[in-house]
Amino acid sequence: MNTAVIRRRDSVRPLSVPRQGRRSVEPAVSDDTVSELCATLFSSFPRKDQRQRGEQYLRGLLTTEGRKTARNIAAHLGAPATEQTLHHFIADSTWSWRPLRAALAAHLERKAAPQAWVVRQMSVPKTGDHSVGVDRGFAPHVRQSFRGQQSAGVWLASQELSAPVDWRLVLPDQWVHDHALRDRAGVPPEAGAESPEECAVAVALEAGRHWGPRRPVLIDLRGGDAPAAVAPLAAARVPFLVRISGSQRLSVADRAMPGFRSGPLPAQQILQLVKGVRRPVPWQDAAAGLAPRMSLAAMVPVVLSGRSAAPLGLSLLGEWSDPSRPPSALWLTGMTQPGPGPLLRLTKLTRRVEADYARVGEETGLRDYVGRSFPGWHRHMTLASAAHAAVVLSRVGYDTGRPAELASA
Repeated sequence: MNTAVIRRRDSVRPLSVPRQGRRSVEPAVSDDTVSELCATLFSSFPRKDQRQRGEQYLRGLLTTEGRKTARNIAAHLGAPATEQTLHHFIADSTWSWRPLRAALAAHLERKAAPQAWVVRQMSVPKTGDHSVGVDRGFAPHVRQSFRGQQSAGVWLASQELSAPVDWRLVLPDQWVHDHALRDRAGVPPEAGAESPEECAVAVALEAGRHWGPRRPVLIDLRGGDAPAAVAPLAAARVPFLVRISGSQRLSVADRAMPGFRSGPLPAQQILQLVKGVRRPVPWQDAAAGLAPRMSLAAMVPVVLSGRSAAPLGLSLLGEWSDPSRPPSALWLTGMTQPGPGPLLRLTKLTRRVEADYARVGEETGLRDYVGRSFPGWHRHMTLASAAHAAVVLSRVGYDTGRPAELASA
């Protein structure tokens, strides 16, 4: 079986052995890319030992087989005694993850040509009670109940690559009101209870306000309250495309379009009424080696049911992958330019994120934090994101032609 490698001068090291039920990571990781990334991220550390531990952990995420835990990384290094040192570096150290995330985002801005922020929700099943944020609840993005952690990540995305740069953990009620739990996990006072949808919107707002050039934010909220997400995004002047369900009720705002006098209608019904204005839109499928595809698209000015749309200027964007069937994707947006074609192509960046998550993200440790600490979770996710970025920036031998198993079409 072929394994991915990290090339270090004259040596070749395995990136990982594929875990059962997962695809293997196939890219080769350039040592120059990793070294440059380490220098960029860890320059803010005042102490040499912290910089060394940071690089050790990052390289361990890229080279350790199986789960990317402090124990496994230490064992891979042939120095089991370093397990406690690495655990302390992640769970109990004093370094802040925020400057590293800002540096990672800036590094990706320089190295790639990102077009949008894509918010991807992630669920990690947990059997114990002590991991921070663990609870039993409903995960809207997978449309099922489960027990574990829920979080939302912001990914910088282009057609060629994507990488996460910021994360937010969902805190259920018990993790907000149980002071013993909060103290034990190191949850900061400002962290409050959020639903998965509120978490996704909050991390999107953070990206839109503070993380480099302002770009469109893409969020899938088919399982949540999409209208509640629109107001804060519009108020913050963050350009957005929010994926909604076909049952979401809207009103047509253009007198010249069918359905204007019909009052609130399901979004899918509105799009069926305007099938006559659909136009073909060519696009490239990032999940299949940028293979050429064709869809039909239409855009309709709309008003949210029970709300005033005057200050929002919303539009409903619909996509048909099969012209004889109902629309395959529906998006609510505050953008009217550059038009339905370019906006539809922009929504396809979600496929880039899903492909990179499936091929790379899981194998660089995004789901592997096993500690109980809130700061530890954030530090691990920051370095796992950097490991993911190292892989997609290297791109040597990256198999973009193989379709990924996408979480959502």
